[in-house]
Amino acid sequence: METMEKLFQSNFKKGAYPFYESLRQHDPIFLMSQQQNQSSWIITKYDHVKELLKTQSFIKDQSKLFSTSPHDTPQDEMTTIFQNMMLDVDPPDHTRLRKLVQPYFNPKTIKNLQPRIEDIADLLIMEINNKKGKIDLINDFAFPLPIIVISELLGVPAEDRNKFRRWSNTIIAASDNMATDFVEDVQAFTNYLTRLFEERREEPQDDLISNLLQAEEEGEQLNRTELYSMIVLLIIAGHETTVNLIANTMYALFEHPRQMERLQEDFSLTENAIEEGLRYYSPVDFSTARWAEDDMEFHGKHIRRGDLVLASISSANRDECKFEQADEFDITRKDFQHVAFGFGIHFCLGAPLARLEGKVALEKLLSAFPEIRLDEQRQEPNWRAVFLLRGLENLYVNID
Repeated sequence: METMEKLFQSNFKKGAYPFYESLRQHDPIFLMSQQQNQSSWIITKYDHVKELLKTQSFIKDQSKLFSTSPHDTPQDEMTTIFQNMMLDVDPPDHTRLRKLVQPYFNPKTIKNLQPRIEDIADLLIMEINNKKGKIDLINDFAFPLPIIVISELLGVPAEDRNKFRRWSNTIIAASDNMATDFVEDVQAFTNYLTRLFEERREEPQDDLISNLLQAEEEGEQLNRTELYSMIVLLIIAGHETTVNLIANTMYALFEHPRQMERLQEDFSLTENAIEEGLRYYSPVDFSTARWAEDDMEFHGKHIRRGDLVLASISSANRDECKFEQADEFDITRKDFQHVAFGFGIHFCLGAPLARLEGKVALEKLLSAFPEIRLDEQRQEPNWRAVFLLRGLENLYVNID
C-alpha cells in the first residue's frame, strides 16, 4: 500500500522515471497492491503495454465482473453518468458510441479547424502581450486554447470554460479517490448540461451536442446516461491532454536549450517536437483501468479474474528496449511509435486535434516570443498530484 500511496504524490512524479526503469528491468509486471481477493498491477514495458491495450482478455466494463449494490441511492444514480463513459465500455457498445462522434474527429475534419485554432492562438497571444513580462503559460495559453476549441466544436459557451476546469479537476481527482467536492461538482455539472440540452432541443445548432441530442431522441443509438457521459468525456478529454501536451513540451524545450534553438531555427521540426514531447513527458501517465476477465498467466505473473491492471504509458514511452537513448529529449528523433494516445480500439479519438493544437501552439508562441524562457525567480515547476495524468500545476515564463 505504501507504494500505491506514493504514486499519487506530486513529488513522486519528479523521480518517477528511474523508478519505472527499475521496474522494467527487474519487475515489469508490478504488483502495486493486494487487498482481500483482488490485486492491482502496473505494466511497464513497451511491448507488454501494447499487448495489454490491444488484447480482449482485459476488459473495461467492470460490471461484467462485479455485481452492483442493490441499495443504489440517488447519489449512486447520479455518479453513474461519470462511470459509463466510452473509455469504460467494451464492444459492441464502445463501437456504437465511437461511431457517433468519429466523423467530428477524423483528420480531414480536424484539418479544417486549423484557421480557427490559429485565430484563437493569435487572440490569446494578443492578451499575453498586454500583460507584458511574466505570465503563467498554462493559465494564459495552454489551458484556454484547447478549452475554447472543444467548446466551440461541442456548442458550449466558451465563457464557461473556468467552470469546466473546476469540474474536470474534481472528476479526475475522484478517479484518484482524492476528491472532496465530488457530489457537489457533479451535480453542478449535470445541472449545467441539462439546461444546455434543453436549449439545444428548442433551438438546434450546427454543433456536436445538437447532433448527439438527435441521436438520443431516435433512441436506438444513444440513451440519456450515455449522452451525459459522452459530453463530459469530450469536454474533459478534449482539453486535459492538450493542456499537458503544450505545457509539457514547452517545459522539455526549456530544459533542453539546444533543442529549443533547433526548433526556432527550423519550424519544419514542430511536428517532430510534438511527437517527442508526447513521448518524453507523456500527458497521460497511466491508462484507465482494465480488468482481467479470467484467470491467466501474463508474462510470468498469475493474474486472477477481477484483478485491476494499468498500463504505465510514461514507462512504455521511455523503454530503452524500444527507443534509443530513451531518456534523451531529441526533436530530430525518427522513431515515434509511442503509445501516448493509447493503442487498439481505445486509441485516443482526439489525437488529430491534440496534435494540431500542439503544433499551432508551439509555432505561434515561439514566433511571437522568441526570447521566451522559464522565470528563474520562481521555484522549479511542480507536477500535479494526479495519478492518471502528467501535467504541471503552473509554468511561469518571461516573454521579453
